[in-house]
Amino acid sequence: MTAIVWERRRAAAWATWREFASHRGGLVGLLGLGAIALLALLAPLLTDQTGLDVTRAPGRPFEPPSGEFWLGTDNTGRSVLLLTWWGTRVSLVVGLSATVLSVLIGTLVGVAAAHFGGWTSALLMRFTDFFLVLPSLVLAIALSTVLPRGLGTIVLAIGATSWPATARLVRAQTLAVEARPFIERAKALGGGHAHVIGKHVLPAVLPLVFVNTTLTVAGAIIAESTLSFLGLGDPTQISWGSMLHAANVHGAVSQRAWWFLVPPGLGVVLVVLAFTMCGRALETVLNPRLKGER
Repeated sequence: MTAIVWERRRAAAWATWREFASHRGGLVGLLGLGAIALLALLAPLLTDQTGLDVTRAPGRPFEPPSGEFWLGTDNTGRSVLLLTWWGTRVSLVVGLSATVLSVLIGTLVGVAAAHFGGWTSALLMRFTDFFLVLPSLVLAIALSTVLPRGLGTIVLAIGATSWPATARLVRAQTLAVEARPFIERAKALGGGHAHVIGKHVLPAVLPLVFVNTTLTVAGAIIAESTLSFLGLGDPTQISWGSMLHAANVHGAVSQRAWWFLVPPGLGVVLVVLAFTMCGRALETVLNPRLKGER
């Protein structure tokens, strides 16, 4: 029996992949993300990390692109290409970590509110509405200002302020799932809360959660870049947002050092676009109402 179940799951996964691969936009986004992630992982192997040290900067400040420095240098003489390459690691890690935290909180709140109902749902939804009313970026800035500076604070600030939309989405989907007859049969046969949620609700909700995760990563990366641009990031780490902050503080515009501004900004745009393309394609594949759309 178990072998049959796993065979069906493999067949469903393969069918989902074939349909996803038929979406050119989603496939391009996935390939782009794979290339960016691979470059981020290979950074320690293909580059010299000592070039990130301001005391060992190999060039002069604001050197334009040349054969030695393909993307020029920053205000300290470090290679902008090297900074952008290493900044990919921090931006991706923070974006993914914050998204996981946000989706985890939102899924737990949404499932609990829909499944238990009553005063539990009322309390959780009022709590969710409170966070929806507050501007998430302003709240993230406040948390980043109060808590110690570091990547953990950035992840916590973004994740703890961006979950309400996921909670409402998961709650709506959970209510739709629990209205189906097989949920009533499971309860009639003695299935408890853990059984109903773990065996029936979550498997039906997880595809929607997975789609929402790919779309949420894009917003998390933008939020990290914004907080770092405002000077609230980890000063010891190189990220695209911290590069834009340094370019702004040290007058890259007045120096006409466009090469210090364009690469990190373009990196943010490309990663966000790739995640969005993947998310839209997954949404079309996993949402029956969108079948056939491209």
